Amino acid sequence: MSSAAQHLLKTFPFKMFRATQCLLKPLPVANGYLISLPANFTTKTPLPYLSTPFKLHLSWSLSSLSPPPLFLKNKTLSSSGVTSDGQTSDSARPGEDNTVVIKEEELTWQNQEISGSYPHVSDWKSNGNSDGGGAKMTITAKPSITDSGLMVGGRVVCNRVAENLVVSPESSGSAFLGATSPAPRSRHVFNVGVLEGYRFICLFRAKFWWMIPRVGKSASEIPMETQMLLLEVREESALDDENSSNMTSESTFYVLFLPVLDGPFRTSLQGTSENVLQFCVESGDPSVQASQVLEAVLINSGDNPFELLKNSIKILEKRKGTFAHIEHKKAPPHLDWFGWCTWDAFYTEVNPQGIREGLQRFLEGGCPPKFLIIDDGWQETINEFHKGSKLHIDGTQFATRLVDIRENSKFKSSGSESSCIDLHDFIQTIKERYRLKFVYMWHAIIGYWGGVLPSSKMMVKYNPKLAYPIQSPGNIGNLRDIAVDSLEKYGVGIIDPEKIFHFYNDLHGYLASSGVDGVKVDVQNILETIGKGYGGRVLLTRQYQFALDESIARNFKDNSLICCMSHNSDSIYSSRKSAVARASEDFMPKEPTFQTVHIASVAFNSLLLGEIVVPDWDTFHSNHSTAEFHGAARALGGCAVYVSDRPGTHDFRILKRLVLPDGSVLRAKYPGRPTRDCLFKDPVMDGESLLKIWNLNKLSGVVGVFNCQGAGNWPMKDAEAVPVLASTPTFLSGHVSPLDVEYLDQVAGDNWRGDSAVYAFYSGSLSRLSKKANHEVSLAVLKCEIFTICPVRVLGQNLQFAPIGLLDMYNSGGAVEALEHTNHPAGCRVKISVRGCGRFGAYSSKKPLSCIVDMQEEEFQYNAEGGLLTLKLQGECSLREIKIVY
Repeated sequence: MSSAAQHLLKTFPFKMFRATQCLLKPLPVANGYLISLPANFTTKTPLPYLSTPFKLHLSWSLSSLSPPPLFLKNKTLSSSGVTSDGQTSDSARPGEDNTVVIKEEELTWQNQEISGSYPHVSDWKSNGNSDGGGAKMTITAKPSITDSGLMVGGRVVCNRVAENLVVSPESSGSAFLGATSPAPRSRHVFNVGVLEGYRFICLFRAKFWWMIPRVGKSASEIPMETQMLLLEVREESALDDENSSNMTSESTFYVLFLPVLDGPFRTSLQGTSENVLQFCVESGDPSVQASQVLEAVLINSGDNPFELLKNSIKILEKRKGTFAHIEHKKAPPHLDWFGWCTWDAFYTEVNPQGIREGLQRFLEGGCPPKFLIIDDGWQETINEFHKGSKLHIDGTQFATRLVDIRENSKFKSSGSESSCIDLHDFIQTIKERYRLKFVYMWHAIIGYWGGVLPSSKMMVKYNPKLAYPIQSPGNIGNLRDIAVDSLEKYGVGIIDPEKIFHFYNDLHGYLASSGVDGVKVDVQNILETIGKGYGGRVLLTRQYQFALDESIARNFKDNSLICCMSHNSDSIYSSRKSAVARASEDFMPKEPTFQTVHIASVAFNSLLLGEIVVPDWDTFHSNHSTAEFHGAARALGGCAVYVSDRPGTHDFRILKRLVLPDGSVLRAKYPGRPTRDCLFKDPVMDGESLLKIWNLNKLSGVVGVFNCQGAGNWPMKDAEAVPVLASTPTFLSGHVSPLDVEYLDQVAGDNWRGDSAVYAFYSGSLSRLSKKANHEVSLAVLKCEIFTICPVRVLGQNLQFAPIGLLDMYNSGGAVEALEHTNHPAGCRVKISVRGCGRFGAYSSKKPLSCIVDMQEEEFQYNAEGGLLTLKLQGECSLREIKIVY
């Protein structure tokens, strides 16, 4: 393209033509506009229109010039190798139809003159009939490689693209990225191209077991072991309409790179110091080699980052067939009940007497758990490296191996009154005495940390043998892990993959017969290091995961499984049935600088994990200095709420903001994720950004705002970038808007006009905001605020109403189940179904005549200035019916 033409393209006023994911830019030339199409694109036409002319509508508005004609370049239509001329008008005036006759179901249109700066256009899909009788087109830009680089959504995302890169179109505007190599290997690192100038958020494994997020603007900031990369693409477009001239606005879309599994190979992303984006494919077995991978990275784009992730995962689900989207899984019922985990309370010293004491203390405080996780410490294990030696070498503890599927002596009768006969007797007793609904037991995916003991009589039938983990360069290129490093030295007792289902079935069958309802399965990523001789890491992981899923389905009800330490893509994309997984490294009560990192990690990791599982936020301590911070986050997380308090060390004030008296929790609808305006900011270390997490309830949205700055730092980030936490709290300010809640219109109802009632939990303030308005918030370090954002419904000529929920619960709106109203000549009646008890609040534009709860009139308070209506829900914690009479 000439420099003059480039200048015209930048300066000539035109309207951007947006169709789904592609921007068509008409090029102004001397006597009109020129549409330049790329080298090749595929048209897929619906069968009813095979012989019907397709009409592509192009129109624009010019502020001061007469509309020039629009020209199309010459072109050739080819199908099955046969070339024929395509018919189209030589020129057209704005608003006229430019008709292309398509007579084959699939064609390739090859343009004779190519300009690499233009979008790659593909997939014309019928969107209904146009006024002219033809089919109205939707144009979707699929990723492609041109002379300028890797094109996605009409923009060059990477330039100086490697010559061996291969793009394979996939459905819905997406494509797979692959590459070829002259020689087969078990591990390849391929260049994509230079990536710079776009803000991004990536998720990578800083440690062997866990992902964390990182934001940046160039490929040099993308670490090894990156498993998701999301780019923000902004562009300025000159707009001109009838009412204004040359207005400037920003349009934003998002480009997603998902490194996935391709046959026996697993892919991750990384960047170089020269800003070259690379992808690494590896099998984990030197004998499993390939010279090409064609479906290593899925690329997709869209204007909603949350929809983009969901749609991309569904594309992969359909294409790969090795995992399922969360919408196609059964979520276990423990998610809706308060729980207690024994880990921090006892660590491996867990015992029946301690568990009984802990459950009793919760009961006395009025907050009894309904599910219990008996964590590590109940199994029969042995450590051969500790025999006859009082001096234990650091790291040998991880070489402890399982010798039996049954419980150890702590859970068997020893004649003392405080003991139990066996595991069955103990579980039956605590279920009856403390009304527990669910008891889960912990085990590792390989039995125990060091696997199983090959010489154990109980394990011989599973054909175990000792294997020595081999870490990939990606594992050791970030942060080393003492557990994996130790197992490299001391080995893992691995069960024959052909026998692994029998092991799980025996173990889970025994536990189920003892009254156990489910399991938490830990140490899952270890499988990627022991794939040698088993077909590689992907195949081994898949065999274990599929066997685990089948055993869970056979032995437990309701898909009762929690996955843990499973943040490699081998596990993520082998998750067919498992519906819950831990979303970050452990809550660490003794690490004051890790608290903010924990909250931010789960929120960002949930962008990816939340499309495949319900993210588990892990336990926290109700009496910890950061308990309110953690408790509020879990109220927004759409996750299970459980703690790991030591017996008698509780803060019931905090727990009762999370848990109803019957032990249930007000769980939000989706995984809690960062709001759109937080996606490309660092809420932990940039010194200025607050973290906002959004979610939805049945009739409202909720946004939590957290000041995570100055109280910690990301692993692998320079600590000097962290502001020093002064003795006087440092405040940061930001804003909250109804726009922060994605999909709010889906719960707003037909009688919503755009306003929302916004209730702040800690301040108790209520305000009414229009859809685009915002509310300012200022927070000290490690402080938070929770905003319930409830659409204001117009229920009559003089009544606007919004049910906020239980005002003393962190997720107030989670208590509201349904809303109905009836208008009659004398006024209006509003009926609300509410779960729980305590203070109920609503926004009302006028004072009601009366409030009736379960057929009994109750007193209420009404603040005419702010519109806050409150009343007390007494009695049992059940579904209540509130009638408000106007």
